Amino acid sequence: MLYFPIVIEQICLFVIYALLGVYAVKKGYFTSASLDVISKLLIKITIPIMLFANTINGATREEFIAALPILLATVLMYALLYLLSLILARVFRLSGNRGHVYQACTMYGNIGFIGIPIVAALFPERGMLYIALFTVIDQLTLWTIGISLTSPQDDRTTLSPAEVAKKMINPAVIAILLAVVFVFAGWHLPEVLNTGLKNVGGITSVLAMIYIGGLFCFTDIAGFLKHAEIYAEVIVKMILFPPAFFMILRLIPGLTPEIRFTLSVLTALPTMSTIPMFARDQKSDGEYGAGMLFVSTVCSILTLPLVCLVLEQLGSMV
Repeated sequence: MLYFPIVIEQICLFVIYALLGVYAVKKGYFTSASLDVISKLLIKITIPIMLFANTINGATREEFIAALPILLATVLMYALLYLLSLILARVFRLSGNRGHVYQACTMYGNIGFIGIPIVAALFPERGMLYIALFTVIDQLTLWTIGISLTSPQDDRTTLSPAEVAKKMINPAVIAILLAVVFVFAGWHLPEVLNTGLKNVGGITSVLAMIYIGGLFCFTDIAGFLKHAEIYAEVIVKMILFPPAFFMILRLIPGLTPEIRFTLSVLTALPTMSTIPMFARDQKSDGEYGAGMLFVSTVCSILTLPLVCLVLEQLGSMV
């Protein structure tokens, strides 16, 4: 199967949707408050529904068990990304709040708004199963390492195990847990309810990119366009790291070519939109995080298809 044309199509659609978001803001149809509402709708409703509906419709009990090595691969992925982010921050002599926000922006990709739609398009049958397992580790590290990196240096936030568990009980994780129960129990939803949930989840990619396009209209990004370290993050993390990680994943038994491709594509994603929100809410360098979000997202229009093409070539060689 050729993945490159699918990714190109998704990127073109993302650009169209993002431009609609820009247009809506410029015409006054959307305000900053409106975008906050869209963000909550995505995070609390459409993304969890998409995860749930696509997982129960695209995975069997046997496939779920066979995909469990994703958990180990995701732990390895975040360990390597943490090390990479630390090296880049030190190379560019980034310290204090900015250095830590830079690390967080480098580590965490925009899974919810960009990764999920791409994986769903690439692997409509099992893609959400892979995302569901990935999200378990993703959320665990986000609410421990991520929340610590985005807090002020002189007030490092360390959540207790109970607080981490509480933060992890969010709509996306609840949706994943319910989906696991349904898959293992062999349960099925009534057809009309199943269709309704799939339709609601189907609006996620459109809403997400309209939101991101509109968000950029409220971000003062001009000052960040000349920051060399941001482009270094794009080159090293979003272009060079994914193929290297793809080859490393060959050493982990039980990972199918689909899983290796999925996880490698996820490492190529631009900065997670939640990271600047965390930094801003905790009075750290949120504006810098927003600048990284903008630059990396714009660059991903070119880098994601490039990485996909390279991964396809590597996949055909193994």
